[in-house]
Order: sequence, then C-alpha cells, then structure tokens
Amino acid sequence: MTGTLDEQGLDRYQLALMGTFGRPLRVLAKGQGSYVWDADGNRYLDLLGGIAVNALGHADPEWVAAIATQASTLSHVSNFFATEPQIALAERLLDICGAPEGSRVFLTNSGTEATEAAFKMSRRTGRARILALTESFHGRSTGALTLTYKEAYRAPFAPLAPGVDFIAPNDVAALEAAMGDDIAAIFIEPIQGEAGVKPLSHEYLAAVRRLCDTHGVLLIADEVQTGIGRTGTWLAMQAHGIMPDVVTLAKGLGGGFPVGAVVAFGTHTATLLTAGQHGTTFGGNPLASAAALATIDAIESRGLLAHVKVMGEWIKAAVGALPGVVEVRGQGLLLGIRLKAEISAAVAAAAIEDGFIVNPPSPDTIRLAPALTLTQAEAEPFVQWLADYLAAHAAATEEA
Repeated sequence: MTGTLDEQGLDRYQLALMGTFGRPLRVLAKGQGSYVWDADGNRYLDLLGGIAVNALGHADPEWVAAIATQASTLSHVSNFFATEPQIALAERLLDICGAPEGSRVFLTNSGTEATEAAFKMSRRTGRARILALTESFHGRSTGALTLTYKEAYRAPFAPLAPGVDFIAPNDVAALEAAMGDDIAAIFIEPIQGEAGVKPLSHEYLAAVRRLCDTHGVLLIADEVQTGIGRTGTWLAMQAHGIMPDVVTLAKGLGGGFPVGAVVAFGTHTATLLTAGQHGTTFGGNPLASAAALATIDAIESRGLLAHVKVMGEWIKAAVGALPGVVEVRGQGLLLGIRLKAEISAAVAAAAIEDGFIVNPPSPDTIRLAPALTLTQAEAEPFVQWLADYLAAHAAATEEA
C-alpha cells in the first residue's frame, strides 16, 4: 500500500464497508476532551461531537471509569432480568425530565429505535393519522423514515407506512387546519437539527400543546439531538415550560456509548405499549446504562447546563458579529451559523484541512454541536479562523 496511514485506512474502509456514507473525511485514531487525532497524528478541534453525541468530550476519565467498572461486573443480560444500572437510569430520566407520577421509560440503543417505539405508541391510540413537520429528520429505519421529510431519503424505499401528513413548522394556521380528532400524534423537533438548526418558536410550541390537549393528540418531542443538556436545559422543551406526552432521547445520553430512551409522561401514555408489544435485546443493558448514568452525573456535578448557556451565548455573539454571517440560530451548544453565501460545504472542507471539524447541513449553514465541556479558549481559534476565511472569500468575490 502507498500513501499516508490515513489514506491507506480510507482505502481499506471502502473495500470492507458498504458505501452508505461515501468516503469518510479521515480515519480518527484517538480523542481527548474537545480534540481528536487522525491516523497520521494530525489534531482537530471537534466542534461536531459525533453529531451532538460526545457530551463530555472524548475519553472523559470518569465516564471511562464507569464503563470499565461496569464491564468488569456485568455487561449484558437478557430482558428476562433487571439490573440496578437499568433501573437507576430509568429513575434518573424520569427525574430530569420532570415526568409526573405514573410515567415510565423504555430504553433503546439509538434515536431511531426510540422513534420506532414512539411511532408504535401512536398507533396504539386507535387513530391512524400522524402529523410531522416539513424539513424534519427522525431517523432512517422504516417507521422513522415515514416521519422524515426529505424525499431523497424516502423515495428509494417507498411505499412507507401510510397515514403521515407533513405540515410547515412555525405556521400556526397550518397546524390548526391539520389538527383534528382523527390525529394520533404530532412528532416535532424543538430545534430541527438536520434542516440547519432551525428552532420552533415558543408561540408555535404553545399552540401545538394547546391543540393536542383539545383533540386528545400525543405531542411527541424528538429530543434525540436537543436533549441531555445540549441546549442548556435537560430538555429543550423545558426552556419553553411545555411538557410533551412522549420524549425520545439518544445521542448525548450515553456520552458516546450507544443508548436511547423513550420517556412516556403520565399513566395513560406509559401504558400504551403492554407486555409483548415491543422489545429489544440490547436496550437498557447494564453497560449502556452505566455510561448514561455517568454522563448525566457529570453534566449535573460539573454545572454543565449553566456552562452550555454561557458558551452558547458567547459563540452567538462572537460569530454573529463576523462579516459574512447573517445569524446564528439555535440554543446552547447546538448552533447553526447562517452564512450570506451558499458556501457551507467549502467552509467545512477548508476547516478540516486547518484542524476544525464542523458540519454543513444545508448550503448556507454550518452546524456546531461540540462537547458540552468546550471552553472559550478552545473555541476562539475557530472563530478567528472563520473570520479570516470569510474575509478572504469576500475579497476573492469582489476581485472576480
């Protein structure tokens, strides 16, 4: 083989793995805190965090110790048995979500699996129709894909499950027209991450809650990307003072270990799925539960909810003031930098060459979803880099 270790690894990847993700950007070999290194030893500031997953950064000592301790004791049992970490995690989730008495948790391995469980819960209401939002993303398995708006994701796998209608976000009139007593549920993301970090307004969320109450509809909040402190509160919905009927969680919940959850609020919702109607082999295994508990404990004990708010406001102010930036959307450390020009892919490609990992979810938007532990000192070099890049782009555009 010729080329660098990184290039060799990418070639091996393409010969061994299905091409569902295209050619990866790099082969990453290790991480520490907010930084990762590729196979050739080049360092990058990770401002994407595994797409809002690595809540504590990479190789956090307390998180590593919790997993190692649990692995040396008990890593997996079948769902014929319960374990202390599983029970403790469910209890902790009910607590941080502010769930009322009678609420219950179903533990999964991913956000997509959590969506599937919530989808089945909606079917158990006895109503056939479901509402979802345009530009939504809820996963790629069959049920989750039914709720995902992007046609390029959906078309190759049609026909999908029937009964899902899409309505425009932040449009109360469209919501009122679509709502009715035949609707089982509405799925929402408080901030639409894959659409380019686009928040739903407080007025819209309040209208969703009001109309769900009027028509007996389940309000299902997909907090896979926004939950577990990402926006500065345990749930993004909590900042609005609005309680959903169901919340789906994953990504940051395990701090890098695969784990997801469905939190059903109240006795009625918690009993929609009964014995034998749903299940999972690995969901809630003690190893995953220990990782999630360690993540939640660290967020709480280190005051990261408050830190996330402070860092988010600092990035919004620093980046929002740059020439070439229209606005910075989002909350906490889930941010979308909207650029004046549709150059987000070029920005992301240049950034990784210079040691910064970001993501372009739409042509004019750069997404940031770093570790919740990110510091201002760590972020400042990226802000300066982005300022220099946008200035150079503006100068080149003027010359042309």
